[in-house]
Amino acid sequence: MANEPARKEFSQIEWDDAVQDDCRQIIRLAVREDLDRQQDWTTLALVPSGKTGAANVVSREQGVVAGLPAAALVVEEMNLSAQWTAHAADGEIVSPGQVLATVSGSLRDLLTAERILLNFLGRLSGVATGTRAFVDAIAGRRARIFDTRKTTPGWRRLEKYAVRRGGGWNHRTGLYDAILIKDNHLASFLEDASQDTSTLAAAVEAARRMAKDVRITRNAAAGGGEMIVEIEVDTLAQLKEVLPALPDIVLLDNMTPAEMAQAVKQRDAVAGSVALEASGAIRLENVADVADSGVDRISIGALTHSVRCFDIGLDWAG
Repeated sequence: MANEPARKEFSQIEWDDAVQDDCRQIIRLAVREDLDRQQDWTTLALVPSGKTGAANVVSREQGVVAGLPAAALVVEEMNLSAQWTAHAADGEIVSPGQVLATVSGSLRDLLTAERILLNFLGRLSGVATGTRAFVDAIAGRRARIFDTRKTTPGWRRLEKYAVRRGGGWNHRTGLYDAILIKDNHLASFLEDASQDTSTLAAAVEAARRMAKDVRITRNAAAGGGEMIVEIEVDTLAQLKEVLPALPDIVLLDNMTPAEMAQAVKQRDAVAGSVALEASGAIRLENVADVADSGVDRISIGALTHSVRCFDIGLDWAG
């Protein structure tokens, strides 16, 4: 919004070499668990080796498609005698019955790869579609929807990529690219700190020193810039204590919308550069109320940890 202070932002994930490399590794695992270094015996028994055909990848419902580049990699990684042709683009809103892609070639190869293809498309499109529902629910408000680290092991970059395709934003990718001081960190810090430094503000200052040291030592390929420092608070009293230390972001954990509105007033009066992030028990039914409080960010673990698989099928075209 106009006149808002400049704030740091987490790195955002697009389809790049890192995402593609993760995808290839997951595909290899998917092939191993489906074939166990053997064969698709059903297909070998019933389908002649030289038979060819084509199939359409078809959406069964309305939503946001994501994962088409992953499906194309399945064809490549499995060394299929097949050609993949996309008819839609990731991030596109698709309708029931819409053909998203066509795959043609060896019928044996198409049948063997069918479930792996659909698993990638179904999960990633499910993440994108679920994200879009939250984004649409707060349309016109200042807040943005962010994901979390509550992702499927091994799938983090892929799932965060799908969040972006659904119109959401990426929070930190991992422990290595931002500092987020949570309650368990604080429990240890406050227990070990001296009488003079046992405050939330002191914890932020210690984290800021670390961020500056890391900025000096890590190379440009690893990011180069100073990391975001974020701290979690549970109460308005804690927020009041920490704002003078100017963390980049304060996470308001499990506060009510009314408490969040009070937090926004406190922040605006003391430290306008600090972004406020709401988190905890946020659902489609209450996300608009959270956004109406005036917070800047809303992080939602359910975008990736409670995904409903998007319904996509493979229809034979002859």
